[in-house]
Amino acid sequence: MNIEYIAHSAFALNVDGRSILIDPFISSNPLADYDWHNHNIRDILLTHAHGDHLGDAIEISITKHALITAVFELANYCSEKGAKSKGVNLGGRIQFDWGDVWYVPAFHSSSTPDGKYGGVAAGLVIRVGDVKIYHAGDTSLSNEMKLIKEIYKPDIALLPIGGCFTMGIEEAVIASQMLGVKQVIPMHYNTFPAINADVNLFKYKLETLGIEAVILKPGEKLEI
Repeated sequence: MNIEYIAHSAFALNVDGRSILIDPFISSNPLADYDWHNHNIRDILLTHAHGDHLGDAIEISITKHALITAVFELANYCSEKGAKSKGVNLGGRIQFDWGDVWYVPAFHSSSTPDGKYGGVAAGLVIRVGDVKIYHAGDTSLSNEMKLIKEIYKPDIALLPIGGCFTMGIEEAVIASQMLGVKQVIPMHYNTFPAINADVNLFKYKLETLGIEAVILKPGEKLEI
């Protein structure tokens, strides 16, 4: 298995010849270079409805017959657009043949590109085999991260560091400690000027605490 960074907050989990996409903001993302047509995409996981997270999910779902899993209102929106979708809500655990996903709180807004209510924003705890990955989605720092550590015990965290719309570097460092993870992959930074961040500063601050920062460029993978 590997975690492939597409760009922004978009990732692909590649498991046994299958790809699970998270927040596939690809075609309108100037940093992304990922041809989803050439991948065996089985599932798409969405954290919320904003265009830089919903991205190409509907088109990919229709073309690849891939299932979108999202909070209830967003799942209904995707279904209305012709996609195959499954609705969940916070606290829900969804079982797949490749693992499990828990939908957990994120503190953020959520509306579709055409202004419809997208339900609540969420984070994801994803279990594949013995590894648990926490994708925080778009969120501020919150005490929920202590609970995520206590209940789910994630090994790896994917955390936003760009500030403005999410937590920034300082808060992400605190979040990393609260989560008790071994590795952190920063995301949601440098896609556009409002979220520019010094990722090397983030790496330095984490490593002084004994936490590994894994900085992936678009297209790079972390083997697990």
